[in-house]
Amino acid sequence: MVTASALLAAGDTSSKAASSKYAAQVAKFRADEEKSLIAPDGWTTVVGLAWLKQGDNRAGSDPKADVELPASAPASVGVFTLHAGKVHFQPAGGMKLPAKDLAPNKDVLTLGTVKFFLIQRNDKFAIRIKDSEAATRKQFTHLSWYPLDPTWRITAQYVPWDKPHSLSFDTVISGLQEQDSSPGYLSFKRDNKEYRLEPASDGSIVFRDQTAGKTTYGAGRFLDIVLPKNLKAPGTIVLDFNEAYNPPCVFTAYATCPLPPPQNRLSLSVPAGELMYNGHH
Repeated sequence: MVTASALLAAGDTSSKAASSKYAAQVAKFRADEEKSLIAPDGWTTVVGLAWLKQGDNRAGSDPKADVELPASAPASVGVFTLHAGKVHFQPAGGMKLPAKDLAPNKDVLTLGTVKFFLIQRNDKFAIRIKDSEAATRKQFTHLSWYPLDPTWRITAQYVPWDKPHSLSFDTVISGLQEQDSSPGYLSFKRDNKEYRLEPASDGSIVFRDQTAGKTTYGAGRFLDIVLPKNLKAPGTIVLDFNEAYNPPCVFTAYATCPLPPPQNRLSLSVPAGELMYNGHH
């Protein structure tokens, strides 16, 4: 015969196992976040961002170069030519680099520990530069997080928009704005008050809360969610603020981070997730 105390004990064991599994899941997320940042091509390796002008843009370690590369690179590496919305790279004589038209975020040029490639933001083009020997990578300490608080793992209501809806983001780059679509909004309650957030089409949320500028990054944080398979039907979505993390611009001055749109600025303190990085540039 199974006694009531035995059932309670079994339930307690099951609850502890679930709690332990959840803690391990969040711990892995946080560890992976740190590994990603300090990887050989992680955000801590980004040392430059050069916006291209129309026509020729000289690249090299020469301080007068339009695209200035780290000192380990030759003074003259080549020329990026922007014309009619396309960018062509022509290497300098003696450089073992290919002459080619570049595709954004795809064609990576490598010189020793230095990598550089084309990015596009709206109709603007830039060369992003990484160096695995960057001081920001070598001097990286560790990420800091709020203690795990399961109450900040919240089930939110997903409400689809009845017609196409766009999100507009200002960015840390003055004058540069980004656009994305939003499939719907999320509604959740905290202390009997309702709050809303709007995710982008890829399930990312750029938000700001009342801890910003105090214990967390002043511009806001990111949170990723799993969107429902049927984006046109109401449903529920898990918002786990224990996995809220800092944007790349915390770790490098050469990111183009989106800023939280007005509708994602919460009049609520969220003491969960990643804290301000002590080594902030």
